[in-house]
Amino acid sequence: MSVAETQENSSEVSQLSTSEEVGSQEDQPTLVHPWPYLEEFFEMVGCKNNSFRMRCKLCAPKYHELMAFKNSPSNLKKHIEKKHPTRLERYTQLTSASLKRKSSTEGSLAPPSKQTKLWETQRVSQASVDKVVLKFVVQGLHPPHIVQQQGFIDLVQHLRPNTNVMTRNTIVNKVTKASIEMKRKLKAALSEIEFIATTTDCWTAHRRSFIGVTAHWFNPQTLQRSCAALACKQLKGSHTFSALAGALNDIHTEFNIREKIVRTTTDNGSNFLKAFRIYGQTDENNNPEPVGESDGEEDDGGQNDDDDDEEESFEGVEFVDAGALLDEDDYLEYQLPKHHRCACHLLNLVSTVDALKAEVNPLYKRVSRSTFAKCSSLWNKSSRSTTASEVIEDHCKVQLLRPVATRWNSLFSAVERMVRITREQGEGALAAVCSELDTPKFTPVELAFLAEYANTMSPVAKALDVLQGETSVQMGWLVPTITLLKTKLQQLNVASKFCEPLIAALLSGLEKRFGEMLTDPELIAAAILVPKFKTCWTSDENILKLGLDYIRSHLDCQAENHISDHSQSSEEEDFFSSLKKTSPLETTQQLDAYLGCPRDTVEVLKSFPAVCQLSIKLNTALPASAACERLFTVAGLIFRPKRACTASKNFENQLLLRLNKAYW
Repeated sequence: MSVAETQENSSEVSQLSTSEEVGSQEDQPTLVHPWPYLEEFFEMVGCKNNSFRMRCKLCAPKYHELMAFKNSPSNLKKHIEKKHPTRLERYTQLTSASLKRKSSTEGSLAPPSKQTKLWETQRVSQASVDKVVLKFVVQGLHPPHIVQQQGFIDLVQHLRPNTNVMTRNTIVNKVTKASIEMKRKLKAALSEIEFIATTTDCWTAHRRSFIGVTAHWFNPQTLQRSCAALACKQLKGSHTFSALAGALNDIHTEFNIREKIVRTTTDNGSNFLKAFRIYGQTDENNNPEPVGESDGEEDDGGQNDDDDDEEESFEGVEFVDAGALLDEDDYLEYQLPKHHRCACHLLNLVSTVDALKAEVNPLYKRVSRSTFAKCSSLWNKSSRSTTASEVIEDHCKVQLLRPVATRWNSLFSAVERMVRITREQGEGALAAVCSELDTPKFTPVELAFLAEYANTMSPVAKALDVLQGETSVQMGWLVPTITLLKTKLQQLNVASKFCEPLIAALLSGLEKRFGEMLTDPELIAAAILVPKFKTCWTSDENILKLGLDYIRSHLDCQAENHISDHSQSSEEEDFFSSLKKTSPLETTQQLDAYLGCPRDTVEVLKSFPAVCQLSIKLNTALPASAACERLFTVAGLIFRPKRACTASKNFENQLLLRLNKAYW
C-alpha cells in the first residue's frame, strides 16, 4: 500500500470517527452554554471534571476542541489570540458588553459563590431565642412542658447550635413576668381613654368556674374600635349576685377604669341582673327596680318619728349586737356601671321560648311537631351512626347539622341545611335517606313548612349575626336592627301560609323583650349618631324626637362643661360663664350640619367635634356579650382535659397573653 493510500485511509478513519462523535453528541441532551455571549465563536460540547469542552466554530470545517475551566473562559481568549487574531477585537467587544449588562441587571442580587449556613447569617442571642420560644408557647396554646420534649429541644438546637432550651418552670415564670408587663402596658393604654365598655360572663370547665371580662373602646383619633381581655379569674363558691359584683368591682379597680365604664353587657342570668340592680348605677335609662323598697319605707318611718315617740321609746331600751348591725349589707359595698342585657341572648329567647307560644294554634302545632319530630329522628341518626352519616352524604352530598340548645341560630341552621338539600338535590334525596335509615318520610306539606319556617326565621338569624359582631358593631345598631326586623316579619306575615302564628309569637316576643329599649332616648340617640343610620331607619317622628332631644340636651351640657373648663381664673367670669351662648349655638349647628351631610362613613364625625364626642360616649358599648363568649372559646383550647390540673393563675396568664398580643 502506498503512502498516499495510507493517508487517505487514515483521513477516512478520522473523518468517520469524527462523524461518529458528532452523531453521538447529537444524541445527547442539549447543554446550556456557560457563556451565552460567546456562542458566536464557541459551541459547548460537554463537561469533564471541572471544565467545559468547547468546539471552536472559527476553525470549521476542521473540528477543534478546547477545554475551558468553569470559572473563567481565559483559554478561549488565548485560542482567539493565537489562531484567529483578526477576531480578537470582536471577542473583546462581546466580553465587555456582557460584563456591563451583568453589572447593571444583577448588581448586588448576584448569588454568593458559596452558600452560607443558617446560623452563619446572623448571630442570635440566647435572650432572643427565649423570647421566640415564649411566643411559640403562648400563641400556639401549647403546655409549658413542651419545651422539655426531646423533639422540641432537637429542633431548637438544630436551628441554633449551642443554645440552651428553657425548662418548664422557666417558661411559667416568663409567662408570669410577661403577663405583668402586658397588664402594665394595657393599664397605660386605658388611662388615655375616656369612655370604655365591658362585657362579662361566667364559664365552667373541669369542675372549675371562671368569670371573664373584656374591654372595648374607640381610638379618639382614628375612630377605630379596640378591645382587650381584662381577666378570666376563678370563681369559688356559689355564683351569687354579691360574689359576681365583688369580682367585677375588683377587676374594674385593678385596671383603674371603674369611673370610665359607660355600660357593661351581660347575659340575662338572674344573678347578673340582680347584681347590677343592687349595685349598679340607677338612672332613667336602665329603669332599675327599687332596692329594698319595703325596708326603705320602714327605715324612713323610723327616722321620721317625732320627739315624743323618741322619748317614749327611750324608756324601754333594747340592747342589740352592734356587730350584727355592721355586718348588714347596705348595698354600698360595691359600685358597678350601667347594665345592658345581651341583645343576642334576648333574640335567642325570642326564637326559642317565645316561638313556642305559636303552638297555641292547633294547625301550626300539629304540622310543626310532626315535622320537627321527623327532623329530630334524622339528626339523631346522623350523629350516632357513621353508617347513617355515609348514607346521608351519598344522597345529599352534604352532612346534616344538628341543633345545639346552647348555640344561637343552631335550629335555624339545621333547618336551612335540610331546605338546601331539598332545593339542590330534590325531594327524592331526603326520601331515599329516610328509606335507608328506616325513619318516617316527609310529606309535601311538611317540606313546604320547613321552607317557610326557614324563610320566616331568616331575618331573626341575620339580625342576631349582625348584633354579635365586635369590630364594626356599636350600641347604635341595636334599635335600627330590631326595628327593621319587626318590619320584615310584618311583611312576611302577608304571604305566610303556615307560619302566621309563629310570626305573631315572634313579634310579641320582640315587643316584650325589646319594648323598653326601642323607646329608650339614649339608645335612639346612639342610633342617630351612627352615620350609617342617622334618621333614615324609622319614619316614626316621635321616636326620632326622643333621640334628637336627648342629643341636644347633652350637647348643651357638653358646651357648658367646655366653657367652665376653659374659663378664666377669676370667680366673676366663672359665675357669669353660663351667659355665654356661643358654644351651645355651635353644637346645635354641628348637629344640623351632621344630619344634613350626605356622607355615611365614620370619618364624617371628625368634622363635628361635639357630635363626635357624644357619639363615642353612646356607641362605645356593645349590644351583645359575644366578645366574652369568644374569650371562653380560646380558654377552652388552653384548659383542655389533659391540662385540667393547670393552676388557675397560670391559665389566666397564658390566656391573656394570647388575646392581648398587641400589648407585650
